[in-house]
Amino acid sequence: MSAPGSAGMEACFVNLVSPGDTVIVCQNGVFGGRMKENIERCGATAILVEDAWGEPVSIDKVTAAFDSHPEASILAFVHAETSTGVLSDAQGLCALAASRGALSIVDAVTSLGGVALNVDEWGADAVYSGTQKCLSCVPGISPITFSSRAVERIQNRKGKVQSWFLDMQLVMAYWGGSSKRAYHHTAPVNNLYALHESLLMLREEGLENAHQRHLRNHQALVAGLEAMGLSMAVKAEHRLPQLNAVNIPEGVDDAAVRTRLLNEFNLEIGAGLGVLAGKTWRIGLMGESSTEKNVSICLEALKVVLA
Repeated sequence: MSAPGSAGMEACFVNLVSPGDTVIVCQNGVFGGRMKENIERCGATAILVEDAWGEPVSIDKVTAAFDSHPEASILAFVHAETSTGVLSDAQGLCALAASRGALSIVDAVTSLGGVALNVDEWGADAVYSGTQKCLSCVPGISPITFSSRAVERIQNRKGKVQSWFLDMQLVMAYWGGSSKRAYHHTAPVNNLYALHESLLMLREEGLENAHQRHLRNHQALVAGLEAMGLSMAVKAEHRLPQLNAVNIPEGVDDAAVRTRLLNEFNLEIGAGLGVLAGKTWRIGLMGESSTEKNVSICLEALKVVLA
């Protein structure tokens, strides 16, 4: 899609969700809330499954939601929740949706290129991502994929997609496919060249090697943070290697620390979002920024500032 990941998200919902549909949506952070907003704007009913921020999506809760709403035709969830640093079980959730005859919509904005994302093997139906996270590309394009089941649902829609620009039938006619190409919009060509180069770099490294690099640098960062007396906000088994949520020690001025890191060390770490604002820092180790050197720089800078 010729727009950032947020447009990829909206494209999935406006093409697959119709007025009157029932959609189960999981929220364990900021971006699950954006999914819910999209569902409601499509005129559908959103069945919200909530988990604590810092916890993964509960498959048991989603199962209960399907039991209570057998009419639900879609399950939407965030694979890698950027606001909390939590990784949810996308394989299990996609399998659950399929077992109930429902499609799955998966937010993979932060997971693509950083952790395993086996779309076909897991049976994910609609997956969207962004270029600026673990692909280390310029922002402005959203990679998006649909299963054959999702394509069938799009093609059999009874009403028009509410967004002309994001209508996949129009967009795919623009890309060509098996039919004559039809002009739709002017694509960001330079961004597409940049994405092509990013994907070549990822292929040269090897996808599994990239995953292991993210994990290795994550483990080094965590070890260094814990040696300083800091603690992680997410349990080890649910942590995102590329987005590290750290508890802010009591009595420490969140904004002052981040300001000093930026002004004195040219290092920017993220603030906590939503209910975690002022409680956590978010340290990104994504794509080309996930290096041993950057881990060392971050740890040394934090030592100085916190001292």
